[in-house]
Amino acid sequence: MARIVLVEDDETIGDRLAGTLRGLGHESTWCPDAASARARAARGPADLVLLDLGLPDADGFELCRELRERLPGAVLVVLSARTGEMDVIQALESGADDYLTKPFRLAELQARLAAHLRRAAPDGPVGAARPLRHGKLEIDRAARRCLTPEGETELRPKEFDLLVRLVTSSGRAVSREELMSDVWDENWFGPTKTLDVHVAALRRKLGGMIRITTLRHYGYRLEPPTG
Repeated sequence: MARIVLVEDDETIGDRLAGTLRGLGHESTWCPDAASARARAARGPADLVLLDLGLPDADGFELCRELRERLPGAVLVVLSARTGEMDVIQALESGADDYLTKPFRLAELQARLAAHLRRAAPDGPVGAARPLRHGKLEIDRAARRCLTPEGETELRPKEFDLLVRLVTSSGRAVSREELMSDVWDENWFGPTKTLDVHVAALRRKLGGMIRITTLRHYGYRLEPPTG
């Protein structure tokens, strides 16, 4: 059972989705506005957040950044009728791990959530194996921690999963399609710009600890550590 926070101001959509999530066995909290979402975040951690950007009492992107800060361990999925590429990029740069455009099929949402929760689970595909090392970087997959000589670097859920995927293929070119399938979902329907935003975040947060080379029209390669 996952703890899911649904932030949606449309009563019809909110009631329907909250009921569906409970029917799937999850603990679902429906927040019809930003104020109630903030109150829920203050009460404790969550596993996944579904966030509508069009709220009556707050800017959706600002709330996205705030919830990312307050719930760092949660997977954050934006639900929005905004289809522009810049909206998607802004949401991802505000802390979202995924972006689903309205209207969406309920089956697609269920598949996407299942994939996120499976990958985030401590005993799931990422967490089951022993720790990884890449130069001076240590990746504890069981605890989902990224450790450097200076201490722990906090990564968002999908940033962590992407790092693991790249480290396990260190020195090898990995296509965009492989990365999107392995880190996000084998049935991914969203923009691959999601990948670029997350790679940029890893470069920014880990600095000289990793070297990710962009392979134009193909994908990325994590260069082997030197020394």
